[in-house]
Amino acid sequence: MTSRSQFWVRDRSFYKNLFLLAIPIILQNLITNGVNLADNLMIGRLGEIPIAGLHIGFKIQAVIHILIFGFESALMILSAQYWGKKDTERIKDVVSITMRLVFSVSGTMTFIALFFPHWFVGLFTNSQPIIDCCALYIRYLSVSYLFFGISQTFLCAMRSVEVVRIGLYNSIIALGVNILLNWLLIFGKCGFPALGVKGAAIATAIARGVELAVVIYYVIRIDQVLKLKIKDFARWSHEIFSDLVKYGAPLMGGQITWAINQFCQTAIVGRMGENVVASFSIAGNLDQFLFVGAFGLAAATGIITGKTIGSGEFEKMKTQAKTMQVIFCAIGIVLSITVASTSELFLKLYKLTPETLQVVRTIMKVLVVIIPFRCYQAPCLMGLVKSGGDTAFVFKNDTFFVFCVVLPSAFIAKEYLKAPPWVVYSCLYSDQVLKCFVAFVKINSFNWMKNLTRP
Repeated sequence: MTSRSQFWVRDRSFYKNLFLLAIPIILQNLITNGVNLADNLMIGRLGEIPIAGLHIGFKIQAVIHILIFGFESALMILSAQYWGKKDTERIKDVVSITMRLVFSVSGTMTFIALFFPHWFVGLFTNSQPIIDCCALYIRYLSVSYLFFGISQTFLCAMRSVEVVRIGLYNSIIALGVNILLNWLLIFGKCGFPALGVKGAAIATAIARGVELAVVIYYVIRIDQVLKLKIKDFARWSHEIFSDLVKYGAPLMGGQITWAINQFCQTAIVGRMGENVVASFSIAGNLDQFLFVGAFGLAAATGIITGKTIGSGEFEKMKTQAKTMQVIFCAIGIVLSITVASTSELFLKLYKLTPETLQVVRTIMKVLVVIIPFRCYQAPCLMGLVKSGGDTAFVFKNDTFFVFCVVLPSAFIAKEYLKAPPWVVYSCLYSDQVLKCFVAFVKINSFNWMKNLTRP
């Protein structure tokens, strides 16, 4: 029988370190999502077509961010393990190569959104009013994709060496700039023209630009951990590039799978009518805020996992993994209860028709059920297994659930069963429940712990 000392981490510094890493990351991601929410809430006063248009725009952003996150995940995993060995020179190689990859992807998506916005949006919906609204939004927003990709690569590098507060402070600045410019440009205050959706896009693009400027200044001029210099971005290592490809390919494959998932989900929902698209948008905003909790835990868990495994302390990692699972479950239950008790207050922030309000309420009930499951499986698979080095398993698992469970069930429910929106929503998030069983077995087998560093 497993003893208490083997199951629970008794070192209080572990809990302190976990939450000191997780809380700034969670707050940073809450505020980062707050930039989009600020757009959504202010545009929400203009009607349901603008809400639906921004929903598609946010999904396009999500696809781009998912692709970028594939490279950044590889950066985090390798850098965290090298941080366990205190090898900052290797980390600089990882950052330099990752930056080039991220720049190529985000730059390409910026080009497409800037010059072919109607075609791009038309892939997600057949509603012409929504296409026109969203195309205007992403055209003016397009440069922010490049800004965001570069800034997030810098911040991932900082996180991997346990420097997390700069991300929080930076996001606070970006949110403040975004809210102020939204107020000025959407509604035409203080002599500015009332630009509506166009104003929201311009405000967000400027906020992302400010965010990038701040993080570049910090990394180049203030940081004393990595001490990155401009010349470091010319670094190249065939060994590190090989490792990024080897361990990053499954991660990138997983991110492409999720990008396809987001694309198909948006295409399914985008053909269910304006009020359903608006309902999914509103529920999606709340869902994103909740997911940052799970993502923050996963990021903090990943840093600790990479550092522990990189230093070769496998037995210590086993005990930490057992303790973390209990923490994940407890946080999920608390978040679920919180949403159940506050969802009506959240809905009052929007100007909605009775039909849309009814759809949103049923979707919210499904979300409340899903939250505890997501808060367990996401940190387990994204934090422990992925950062532990078993990136191929995460890719295979995601691919199976997306193409064999989520998309087929949602398509059948919508096209053949003509199911109500809450059923389609349940299908789209069914993997969050089913993955828990996989995560539990995988984590407690402890066959995911792999040291990826080079001597």
